[in-house]
Amino acid sequence: MEEELVAMARWARTTGQRICVIFEGRDTAGKGGAIRAVGGRLNPRQTRVVALSKPSEQERTQWYFQRYVPHLPSAGEIVLFDRSWYNRAGVEQVMGFADEAEVAKFLREAPVFERMLVDDGILLFKYWLTTDQEKQEERLKERLDDPLKRWKLSPIDLAARGKYDAYTQAREAMLEATHTEHAPWTLVDFNDQKRGRLTLVRDLLDRLPDTQVEPEPLEFPELDHEPKSESYGVLKPIKDYPVD
Repeated sequence: MEEELVAMARWARTTGQRICVIFEGRDTAGKGGAIRAVGGRLNPRQTRVVALSKPSEQERTQWYFQRYVPHLPSAGEIVLFDRSWYNRAGVEQVMGFADEAEVAKFLREAPVFERMLVDDGILLFKYWLTTDQEKQEERLKERLDDPLKRWKLSPIDLAARGKYDAYTQAREAMLEATHTEHAPWTLVDFNDQKRGRLTLVRDLLDRLPDTQVEPEPLEFPELDHEPKSESYGVLKPIKDYPVD
């Protein structure tokens, strides 16, 4: 599947396709690992991961979707959203950062916004990574105890622990309003993250058209001299080098 992903990227670059993949889910669902599974072998100059921080004061006064538009893919690009405009229907709603009117407006506008993206030729894929509360608690505790994962844990994550049911209700309302024929949601079981990643990658590849584009042929002529073999020792401190 990694070879198929590389072939897909070559197809996108050759044909000018614009691919946008949204990764959503509860805290600890495994979005980061899924994004690495899709983009880890691809050219970082072609594949971008978008993970926006909270909006600035200026951005709060803009049209809600405005801050996301500059990050959409150009011809030949693949953009992977680590959370997206669906923050409004999830964390912003449940944690009180958006009021009922703002959420209702978002749920009306999101299908229209995505209709415009699809009509303009963007290939849009929306994945929701599902996990149950027991598994979420286990992973949160692991983040708390592991110094290499501690950065993943925020006060918002801890405050959200007691709002599992509220997040479920918000998700169901979001799915009902934004699961459309032109931009459907795909839910993937991520209680087992390894199987979830494999399932997601396979699904993404299967939903793309035939992406077989042969690599551009490259010649690899023999050198006109023997390759040099050099060894390097410890670099001397700069102060030991003479100054011109």
